[in-house]
Amino acid sequence: MEDQIFQLSYALDTFYFLVCGALVMWMAAGFAMLEAGLVRSKNTTEILTKNVALFAVACTMYMVCGYSIMYGGGDFSLFLDGIVGDGVTGAEEPATYAPSADFYFQVVFVATAMSIVSGAVAERMKLWSFIIFAVFMTGFIYPMEGAWTWGGEAVFGMYTLGDLGFSDFAGSGIVHMAGAAAALSGVILLGARKGKYGKDGQVLAIPGANLPLATLGTFILWLGWFGFNGGSVLATATVESANAVAVVFMNTNAAAAGGSIAALVLARIMFGKADLTMALNGALAGLVAITAEPSTPTPLLATIFGALGGILVVFSIVTLDKLKIDDPVGAISVHGTVGLLGLLLVPITNDGASFTGQIIGAITIFAWVFIASGVVWFAIKSIMGLRVSEEEEYDGVDLAECGMEAYPEFTNATT
Repeated sequence: MEDQIFQLSYALDTFYFLVCGALVMWMAAGFAMLEAGLVRSKNTTEILTKNVALFAVACTMYMVCGYSIMYGGGDFSLFLDGIVGDGVTGAEEPATYAPSADFYFQVVFVATAMSIVSGAVAERMKLWSFIIFAVFMTGFIYPMEGAWTWGGEAVFGMYTLGDLGFSDFAGSGIVHMAGAAAALSGVILLGARKGKYGKDGQVLAIPGANLPLATLGTFILWLGWFGFNGGSVLATATVESANAVAVVFMNTNAAAAGGSIAALVLARIMFGKADLTMALNGALAGLVAITAEPSTPTPLLATIFGALGGILVVFSIVTLDKLKIDDPVGAISVHGTVGLLGLLLVPITNDGASFTGQIIGAITIFAWVFIASGVVWFAIKSIMGLRVSEEEEYDGVDLAECGMEAYPEFTNATT
């Protein structure tokens, strides 16, 4: 009887893990639609190509070496032998789900981190320079900081972040802030888009081409986030774990709603208009803010945490523009600034975390990813360049990098 119960629990947890992984994979479509909606039409095909390519590269590099670095202590047998066995037979502590399901769930997380980068460097970066960076980000940079956090390894052999009181339930820092740190280092080396800033320092708006598409992308991300946060419970086959999953879903949704409302209201106060892009980024900011700890807040606190993220993201986007850090989709603000906020909110409801541990963890993640990414970006810039020519940027990177346009009937119509 016990064996039958265990087998049923194992099957349910494995199935739940896989479904949540599929939801997180669906976030790739959300990022693609959001970014395609917020860039100009002449850059749509290239941004879509980047999103497809980065997902494929992430899956391959994480299989080749990333997963082994993050969880295998450098044992690269996965690449040659696969994840063999069921995680139960012969194990001192039997797994509650299939090890290969864990790999699948983790690989879509690294793809999410890389997706954050694509929007921030949109409209002026060479496609192949971006893809080469994706190889290093998903195969080494992300897995290293992942090993120090979720992998439980000591940072450069000195200290374990978990022992210092660091906690990040589903990745406000490990995934989102890391992606933003890589994006920030790239944007600094890349420079702003032509025409974004006037000679007097004035910030000039460059509207996206398809706000309905951006809105659809946001709702896809909102839906996918239930797999992102809910799957991080790692189980659902017991009453306790099922209740935990339900709480995580409830708080994730509450935070997104709070973030969107707060950003929309603040935009109305600051700009005099209801800014759709701020409402969209506010929802995403609420999701990022709750990701570090969605299991312990009350629904009211989750809504407040999300609202704080929505408020912060508006100020962050405006501030980065004043600093001439050009981020076409607001990815650095949504995932970086608010990712830090999410980490700092954890000790309010989670006694196992400390503010000191959260700060040390945040500094470790940001410093490693920012510096390591900067080295890779600089090497790529020195060897093949990061940026398309001024003429190619003016004409649109779709033609220069992909040889096709997303909306040819509108741009090349003839009588």
